[in-house]
Amino acid sequence: METKSVSIRVDHVTKRFKDPAGGRSVTAVNDVSFTIEPSELVTLLGPSGCGKTTTLRMIAGFELPTQGKIHIGDDDVTFLPAHARDKATVFQSYGLFPHMNVFENVAYGLRIRKLPKAEISEKVTATLRLVGLESLANRSPGRLSGGQQQRVALARSLIVEPSVLLLDEPLSNLDALLREQMRVEIRRIQKAVGITAVYVTHDRTEAMSLSDRVIVMRDGVIHQIGTAADVYENPVSKFVAGFVGKVAFFPVDVLGAEGVGYACSLRGRRFTVPRGVPGIPAGGRAVIMARPESLRLGEPGSGLLEGRVSANIYLGSSVESFVDTEFGDILVQIDDPTSRKVWPEGSQVSLQFEPRLVRVLPEDVS
Repeated sequence: METKSVSIRVDHVTKRFKDPAGGRSVTAVNDVSFTIEPSELVTLLGPSGCGKTTTLRMIAGFELPTQGKIHIGDDDVTFLPAHARDKATVFQSYGLFPHMNVFENVAYGLRIRKLPKAEISEKVTATLRLVGLESLANRSPGRLSGGQQQRVALARSLIVEPSVLLLDEPLSNLDALLREQMRVEIRRIQKAVGITAVYVTHDRTEAMSLSDRVIVMRDGVIHQIGTAADVYENPVSKFVAGFVGKVAFFPVDVLGAEGVGYACSLRGRRFTVPRGVPGIPAGGRAVIMARPESLRLGEPGSGLLEGRVSANIYLGSSVESFVDTEFGDILVQIDDPTSRKVWPEGSQVSLQFEPRLVRVLPEDVS
């Protein structure tokens, strides 16, 4: 399968919709800019109504921007109709033809293009092999599992050899185990083909496990762009920190900057956090972002914050301990519980931060 690897450039794009009731316009996407490199898989991640699907639809040509430009490769496609863009889209619904078997569903786009029969057979067989469905070529869609149907839909999109693959929450109809399996399959297939891909989801696990980079959106604007590790470990705001993973926030007084970190005070206890968002002034208020794996439990009085273990949840490779504190229930992740102490429920404990794993964020940015 030959795939052209191209970039996608979204340049200061805004989309406004007119409110049919009041006649006023609603801004769904507001001055969004980003570039996706050839062969890269980038996920648009955010809550419902954040503008991620509208952005994807503008790349696809199903919506036209109010302002800005969109390029696929060297081509300005801003106002091209959807059928004139070298892309394929995979939707939430599989959209398979129930009266056609798997082979014919995948072959449909090639038959429309009037390719020779032998070439169609060769391409369909190769594409079904790529998605692991070669043995099911003669089966009807109704006899396939949800995951198999989604792979057929993916094969049907890839077989026409588009430059860009767009995926709009394609796993939302699958159960948890199938979603996990399909995440691995989509990533494997995308890398094998080398196609440039844009993936839309509100599921942080999908975004973190699939993507070369993640674009986090809210209220029509981009809050952060980075690798999964970057947005998880170095969020720029409380919103990003909370949306991409479990987190607790502790209000602190900032005593001053120390390199790229800060000297802080929590309830009169002074300590240094080596990482933080730049520009937080001394004498101001901030919050410490602490992931569950960045917290440690110890004897009462030994840490920065006191609490009581309210519940322990056993997860096999780890235990999640919930600690009741003055800041509410705090989740502490205890990895490898067979070799580390798990404090019984009801125990009085002290919480300590692992300094290299926490981060100082502005208090007034959510």
